Amino acid sequence: MKKIICKVEYDTETATLVKKNTFGEFGDATGYEESLYVTENGKYFLYVNGGAESKYPEENIKRMSADKAEEWQKAN
Repeated sequence: MKKIICKVEYDTETATLVKKNTFGEFGDATGYEESLYVTENGKYFLYVNGGAESKYPEENIKRMSADKAEEWQKAN
């Protein structure tokens, strides 16, 4: 997925996957995935996607500060 946020492009195809968490089973309507990525320029973002009844019913990209990315990694 590719998304431009505040004139910065975030792309799961070109960024490096740091950590991925899966909640639920494949096909579970309440299940979802969160994947933390970092770009070549050191920008972090969270790619999210899930079932229709999950907290992420549509795929999306959310930018994150380095501090928030570190907190997310420790919490997950």
